[in-house]
Amino acid sequence: ARRTNPREEQVIMPQIQYSEKYYDDVYEYRHVVLPPDIAKLLPKGRLLSEAEWRGLGVQQSRGWVHYAIHRPEPHIMLYRRTLNYGQPALTDAANKANQQ
Repeated sequence: ARRTNPREEQVIMPQIQYSEKYYDDVYEYRHVVLPPDIAKLLPKGRLLSEAEWRGLGVQQSRGWVHYAIHRPEPHIMLYRRTLNYGQPALTDAANKANQQ
């Protein structure tokens, strides 16, 4: 009997797709497109917590918030986080030192 390679038996599943980031004056944004097999697991009509969207397999760095539902296409998840998230803010002393 021929041994099969597990890689040969894998079914190609549609992947979660991540957009490039886009920006306004306050936030950076991105959207995530879920394949149908994952999208059917989304709860109807509410935003997901970080634990929930990570539980679906969405992988992003810290700070992203699921902030809106695009009703015509609920499988497209909309995320945002504040600009410069995670970068230490300059203290007043550092600001004054930089101004001199």
